[in-house]
Amino acid sequence: MSDSVIPPSQGPTAKTGAGAAPVSANIRWDHARLTRAERFERLGTVGQTVWMTGLSGSGKSTIAGALERTLVERGTRAFRLDGDNLRYGLNRDLGFSPADRAENIRRIGEVAKLMAESGCVVIVSVISPYRADRDACRAMHELDAHGPLRFIEVYVDAPLAVCQGRDPKGLYRKAAAGEITGMTGVDAPYEPPTNPELVLKTAEMTVEACVGACVRVIGR
Repeated sequence: MSDSVIPPSQGPTAKTGAGAAPVSANIRWDHARLTRAERFERLGTVGQTVWMTGLSGSGKSTIAGALERTLVERGTRAFRLDGDNLRYGLNRDLGFSPADRAENIRRIGEVAKLMAESGCVVIVSVISPYRADRDACRAMHELDAHGPLRFIEVYVDAPLAVCQGRDPKGLYRKAAAGEITGMTGVDAPYEPPTNPELVLKTAEMTVEACVGACVRVIGR
């Protein structure tokens, strides 16, 4: 299924993303006792988010997992945020209504930003089929009041026929049988990135080649 069908600004809250006002007026931001630059310098790292988007079966989770292992084995702070995994905990209260799907992506973006702030290379693997949602997550990182955080959009590009042939979760089979609706690429749209930092054509590239390309863009 797709992760979102409406822009985050029309989700459960009146305003979301960078500079959004909290629901309550009785809270205030507590500023850190060190700057982001100081944190990164002392930790010897540069926090950033690698956002992998693509159809189900395109290879996002496989590449993300291999990339995470490669970075950690090289001594880089890295952590993978998988869209399905987050629905077991953080997003377990969300279904697949338009508002819930938008909120799912917004939450993932906010978590990724916080982890990038800590100095981690955050690897997000989630379909995120709508540009508006992905752009909102980029804006969270790039328009932060304390300075931009790097946001790398990776388009994991595989033809629909290839994804259907792989069908790791059996979702395409269920969609073809009419057991599920709202399947991205089948009866729900997918909007490819218009200007991603990296495109991985997984029908032609090995996992190792994809990881190598990611490492070069990340700079690790």
